[in-house]
Amino acid sequence: MRLLLIRHGQTAANLAAALDTAAPGSPLTEVGHRQAEDLVHVLREEPIGAVFVSPLTRARQTAGPLSSALGLRPAVRDGLRELEAGVWELSTEGDDVSRYAAVASAWACGRPDVPMPGASDGRDFLGRFDAVTAEAAGCGARVAALVTHGTAIRIWAAARTYNVCIGFALENEVPNTGVVVVEGTPTAGWRVLSWAGNEVGDRTESALLMG
Repeated sequence: MRLLLIRHGQTAANLAAALDTAAPGSPLTEVGHRQAEDLVHVLREEPIGAVFVSPLTRARQTAGPLSSALGLRPAVRDGLRELEAGVWELSTEGDDVSRYAAVASAWACGRPDVPMPGASDGRDFLGRFDAVTAEAAGCGARVAALVTHGTAIRIWAAARTYNVCIGFALENEVPNTGVVVVEGTPTAGWRVLSWAGNEVGDRTESALLMG
């Protein structure tokens, strides 16, 4: 099956480069609402049969127009929420953002026990996100949309798909309402087909491999 991993629209915290990960989180800006409306057009040719969404406000607002256009009720799943920043919550300091990214990167490189101070570890994050992708794969739809968060998409893709490494994920941000298309199953494995509109090959390379 195919999963559409969709980052939420723009928020004030995005503009401030703040680590906004706790519930309920920032709402969408006016630009973010327009981005959410535009998703309906961007994904118009996708035969989406199910929508899953993070419980954070910005993700639910982003999923609203798409779900309405499809006539689908979005399934709110805690497993799609952002990686919690813990002691660095709402920080805009560059060093804190780098520490947060380093811990998350370690999880994608096979070290899920590395602690995120004040928050849960990588086993919790990957386990809860895996549970939603497995539910989506078993829901009977050919294509499912998962409206979630930027770091969550990048770290899960680097940890769970065979053709994207952490270096690629770090170098290639998922923009607001950007879509990462993934194909496969939980048992056979997952492969990234495209990343924010750009086709992805069988293997990604990067000099920025961390962890």
